[in-house]
Amino acid sequence: MKKYFQILIVLITVGFATSCNDTLELEYDGRSSLDELFATRNGVRGYLNSCYGARIMPDINRAALTDDSQSSEMVFQGSLPSLWYVDAFSASNYSNVDGQPWGGVYQAIRKCNIFLQRIEGVSADDLASLEEEITSWKAQAHTLRALYYLQLIKRYGAVPLVIEPYEILHDFSQDVRAPVSVIIKQILDDCDAAMSAPTSTLGFSWTVRTGENYIMNRAVVQAIRSQALLYAASPLYSDGTYTWSNAAEITGNALSSLLVNDYKLWDEEPVAGTAQNLYELYFITPHDEQRARDKETIYPGNRVNIWGNHGMPSTPGQTSAGACPTQELVDSYEMLATGLLPVTGYSDPQHLQPIINTASGYDPENPYEGRDPRFYATIYFNGATRDLGSTGGLARDDHFPLGFTLTGNSISATKNENDEYHIETTGGDPFAYTTTLGTNIDAAAGSILLKFKYKSNNDITNAQFFFMAPNPAGGQSTPENVVLNKSTEWTDFELDVTPYRDQSWWSWGQPGHALRFDIGSGAGNIVDIKDMEINVRVESVPAAPCQSYVGGLDGISTTDRRATFTGYYLRKYNNWKSGRDNNADGEIRTFRLAEMYLNFAEAAYQSSGNPDTQINIGNGISMSARDAVNAVRRRVGMPDLPSGLTRDEFEKRYRNERRVELAYEGHRYFDVRRWKIMEQSERYVTGMRITKEADDSFTYQRISFDRDSYKEKLYLYPIPQYEINKMFSHTGTDWQNPGWN
Repeated sequence: MKKYFQILIVLITVGFATSCNDTLELEYDGRSSLDELFATRNGVRGYLNSCYGARIMPDINRAALTDDSQSSEMVFQGSLPSLWYVDAFSASNYSNVDGQPWGGVYQAIRKCNIFLQRIEGVSADDLASLEEEITSWKAQAHTLRALYYLQLIKRYGAVPLVIEPYEILHDFSQDVRAPVSVIIKQILDDCDAAMSAPTSTLGFSWTVRTGENYIMNRAVVQAIRSQALLYAASPLYSDGTYTWSNAAEITGNALSSLLVNDYKLWDEEPVAGTAQNLYELYFITPHDEQRARDKETIYPGNRVNIWGNHGMPSTPGQTSAGACPTQELVDSYEMLATGLLPVTGYSDPQHLQPIINTASGYDPENPYEGRDPRFYATIYFNGATRDLGSTGGLARDDHFPLGFTLTGNSISATKNENDEYHIETTGGDPFAYTTTLGTNIDAAAGSILLKFKYKSNNDITNAQFFFMAPNPAGGQSTPENVVLNKSTEWTDFELDVTPYRDQSWWSWGQPGHALRFDIGSGAGNIVDIKDMEINVRVESVPAAPCQSYVGGLDGISTTDRRATFTGYYLRKYNNWKSGRDNNADGEIRTFRLAEMYLNFAEAAYQSSGNPDTQINIGNGISMSARDAVNAVRRRVGMPDLPSGLTRDEFEKRYRNERRVELAYEGHRYFDVRRWKIMEQSERYVTGMRITKEADDSFTYQRISFDRDSYKEKLYLYPIPQYEINKMFSHTGTDWQNPGWN
């Protein structure tokens, strides 16, 4: 029986339910109805912008839920890692790095559905717009809906497919979880709809215009198609509808489409003192929306803070070691000279006894020498160089300009067209006020210098400056007299006010703070001043190499969140110049071209059984699985994978390549699930306990961490229990994913 009263409640609360009746629609901004919104250009664009709200960006902390990392945050009871590693979650008490995104994503899908329905009744003339713009808006909504469904199936598997706004009397008893293959079909349909839009600048282009950062475009469509088909054919999700041959065709076409539209792997070599290699440079360089420099990024992600949240305790201001790389991840980086893995496996379940590949050139006594360049760009190991700049110089040299307000006491002040101030004292106790600071000088460290150039008609030996904070009427003055010598030429003045920072009264340097300049004690002084500023300078002190050995500056611990649990720290995304006064760390990309190469490589070797088989991927390009992997390896200077590998041999090398290239980008979490290898990868992880001996040599001992986070139920997120309860009352079917209760 239909439960209409309950249905009205569900229409408000269920994440994927809505109404197409205007009387029940929530007003967009509390004032405008949907009819009004879709009658104006700004209203339509505003509603489309709201469709963007549920994109799930990659998160470094997801690596801590894989065998790539062991999080130092596990020391806190109730933290996500502490609960994750002991399998303390149930369906009603579950969280991940993205929380529980079910409701938020379905609300965004609802908005996409409403937008696509409403925009069909709108003409370009109605909006005083161009038809190309409207088709572009439609394409963006189709792309967003495809992205949202891709995000859902990766996390939940089969999900309800909702592509129309729900009617008021929608019969929820007929709702079902659509198989992944059905959702994939809808994703491809939405991608096709998006690609049907014109490619002009105002249409749906391969890039975005200035000021349109994070907007969906044709390249994102190709990335969605590529990843969706890779997942559709993978063991966790496949029902046979989409084969590896289908995946090879679509991932290949997506790759070739990107290549012929000027997408390229980053190949810019760093200048001295910026990064160790081009791979590191790419990840500390923010994307540029116009792709003038970065032609690899397809869709950006978020800027990160590695130095503070995943950094070393010897770094001032660091709060957590965060996602500490595991020994398994370190073992996965090949030797540069041979292109061979140093460790081919483990002879015990706990991974404490590595199987050393003697042919690789690996030396267990010098374990960090001669590795893949990506190793040095991704991981801080014991002895790793942290400071890439030349010794000496300035780490900070910031300038905060000041002028004069032309007001004060017993003065006459003017300013000319060259910003030169002319001040004459006309009586007793003369002083002038400076303009206020516009920003915080943030000078907790380094030197604070007051500078300007001046001319003076007299020797003034009893001038003073007052720091007008905390007392705006006068404040604290310089304890010593300020001297201005008689000069007819511009003369440099510099006052080091750094010592005042340690005084109990010091609070100066915030926006709105100013100085009072007392120019002697009587009339008759004439002073010209220009180029007044506060100069904050911090001398460069090279950071010591990483000391992750026992007792070192960055020594290993299992009780201190600021210290590594594994003997390693994260370097990827970390700009060596970053610190408390300057976060210059990079960003995680949501989609980038290297992933597209690897997606095709996996589908190609799986479909053909031979990694050397050439496949026509469209646009006049043929490529084998090995070609695709080698393109990624050559970019960093690694030797090619050899020809003639069997399917199984290639699979092992491919999966290792994917792990190394995409480390800390959010892929490993989903890869081990779609391959259904969690029990092998997640049950035990290890670190390296390093001891410094009396002769300054080091000994290395592997240490193991047991986990309960390998269980089958963790292949998928649980659907929120409140949703399960609602839908069971309507359908009589338990929608929950296996193993969750």
